[in-house]
Amino acid sequence: MEGDDAPVPEREDASEELARMAREAIEAQAGSIDMTGARRRCQRVIAMYSAGIIRDGRDHFHAAWVMLCGESQGHYRMARVLARRATDLGEERAWTLRAMSWDRWLVASGQPQRFGTQIIKQGGRWSLGAVDPKVTDLDRALYAVPPLYVQRQSAELLQRREES
Repeated sequence: MEGDDAPVPEREDASEELARMAREAIEAQAGSIDMTGARRRCQRVIAMYSAGIIRDGRDHFHAAWVMLCGESQGHYRMARVLARRATDLGEERAWTLRAMSWDRWLVASGQPQRFGTQIIKQGGRWSLGAVDPKVTDLDRALYAVPPLYVQRQSAELLQRREES
């Protein structure tokens, strides 16, 4: 029978799958957002988490990225839990993700963000929206987040690009 000699694709392990889904989630944010794909990836991460197969810091980091690119407060809350666990397990890259997921959850809750990581559109203009004034640039630095003025410049640049 023809095709019997074709190699059978190997099933990717959990770490590879999480890394792939994180790449897909990040790439989807840059283009037109496909919420069906985001929802599917988030559901898969939740299933993997429930099954206990997200184990090391790298896996938690990738899982947090997927959840951060979700669509609900629950997804953002889980991103924060996963990012925190990633840092607890020594994944240094996850500190910024911790700040981003915290901010995204706050913005989705209608509260001021802490770190200024979320650029949002309000009244037809891109901005950071409300940012908690008690959080300092030193606090941001501890989470590997640029100073607030840099974050504001990023929002202004996005607005200028859209206007041109």
